[in-house]
Amino acid sequence: MPARPTPRRTVLKGVALAGAAGAGLAACSTESKLGHAEEPTPTAPVDLGAADAVPVGGVKLYREQRLVVSCPAEGQYKAFSAQCTHAGCVLDKVEGTEGNCPCHGSRFDCTTGKATKGPATVPLPEVPISAKDGRLVAGPGA
Repeated sequence: MPARPTPRRTVLKGVALAGAAGAGLAACSTESKLGHAEEPTPTAPVDLGAADAVPVGGVKLYREQRLVVSCPAEGQYKAFSAQCTHAGCVLDKVEGTEGNCPCHGSRFDCTTGKATKGPATVPLPEVPISAKDGRLVAGPGA
């Protein structure tokens, strides 16, 4: 019995799905300057600038450095990687104290690193941070 040709509709659906999948891959591309990094935390000290840029009780996203910093009390700081633990995308914004991953909608409490909404379930890795001479330094030796 000869094989039946694939209906045109089936072929077009497959092409559409492949295009949508490609768009999703592009959104989480490793080619992006801010995309996935092999090391989600700094491997050397990173100067983040003025310590007072992080308000007491607030959070600041340092997207270029892939870090998020909170200030629970005057002179106290906590830092976490801003690279999502689900697929490696960098958080794009912080609302209140909650960080958002633009790729799949994961959310994180930026004061603890804990994943508050999936698909991510693993917390953001903590990063050493210190304030020296009014400036924040994050990473090893901080």
